Amino acid sequence: MNTVREIAAAAKSCSYELAALPENIRNAALSRIAETLDAHKARIFAANEIDCAEAETAGIAAPVLKRLRFGEQKLADVISGIRGLISLRDPIGKPLSRRQLDTELVLEQVTCPIGVIGVIFESRPDALVQIASLCIKSGNCALLKGGSEAAHTNKALFDLISEAGVSAGMPEGFIALITTRAEISEMLKCHESIDLIIPRGSNDFVRYIMDHSDIPVMGHSDGICHIYVDASADITKAVPLICDSKVQYAAACNAVETVLVHEDAAEKLLPPLGSALREAGVTIRGTKRVAKIIADVEPATDEDFTTEYLDFIVSIKTVADIDEAIAHINRFGSHHTDCIITEDAAAAERFMSRVDSAGVYRNCSTRFADGYRYGLGAEVGISTGKLHARGPVGLDGLQTYKYRLSGSGQIVADYAEGRKSFHFKELL
Repeated sequence: MNTVREIAAAAKSCSYELAALPENIRNAALSRIAETLDAHKARIFAANEIDCAEAETAGIAAPVLKRLRFGEQKLADVISGIRGLISLRDPIGKPLSRRQLDTELVLEQVTCPIGVIGVIFESRPDALVQIASLCIKSGNCALLKGGSEAAHTNKALFDLISEAGVSAGMPEGFIALITTRAEISEMLKCHESIDLIIPRGSNDFVRYIMDHSDIPVMGHSDGICHIYVDASADITKAVPLICDSKVQYAAACNAVETVLVHEDAAEKLLPPLGSALREAGVTIRGTKRVAKIIADVEPATDEDFTTEYLDFIVSIKTVADIDEAIAHINRFGSHHTDCIITEDAAAAERFMSRVDSAGVYRNCSTRFADGYRYGLGAEVGISTGKLHARGPVGLDGLQTYKYRLSGSGQIVADYAEGRKSFHFKELL
């Protein structure tokens, strides 16, 4: 059995070939993978049943168990995502700029794959398919480490994807699966072979990865998402929108965790919102003002406003105005996705220009923060940082760029010694 260092080194060698692989072969591999997953779904579902049974025995929390389940609908979703990726234009070799420096001396800036990407993700088997597919389309090799709860499902999916990809023309080693926690530590030491690490998990986990590796890390911190209900909000929009943001998938990083309510809207909003949330099984933690308006509210502490629940729990707080809401979000949020519900265009613009988050929304669910829903095909994660990529990271986020300079025998000495001068001209 190869060591992680040997696997990473093989992926590095493979990455040069994959970066130059024509789009039609990468698309053919994706098509073959989609067909293979559908043809062998019984094998995948059987593996997932083992994982789910073991998780239930271990007492895994219900939201995590929901993430773990991989049935007909999730398979259909990932296959649809693969088909969508095939239809997207090739991200490799896209010209970003083209400049003539002098006659017959032209500089181009073009996109190219990052190389070898190590992704450590949660117990979601569909994430493995999405990440592998994105890496194929973007011309990157992938080292994957999923949650141990999904070990059987991940192995079944990996084997099918690897076999289908190679049979369609992908180079051997374009994808690799890391299976143990100990191997993560080894992977973090492979700075000579791995170009980027993308950890998906808690803020503490991301920080641990950053502190224990010299490899660049694209961090995804907590998903402490907010909805602010402005004084001018349409309550008939606000209640279902907040419920969707919390209930549709409570364990997702883009689920709302804190609702901020303008004090002028509190009497109108909170009674119907409280009823709708309780009917959906959501526990409400609120400030004293909130508890005076709706019953059965647990007291909210300062800790609640810095907590990513990933569960059927939401904290609610009233604020004096939009500026207090913005200040709260910028202080306590994780810069993931935050929304304003308002009918006031000026208030919406104030909120969206001043809230420092990767996604700022008006009158729509925070659950739209997703690469598939953005039309990116899928995502390897959502970056809350500001360098390289931000928000859902799809194909473009898995590209870097290189400069290509084409000349006809020019030498720098001629320009340095004044025999020639530059004649810059933008060509793109």
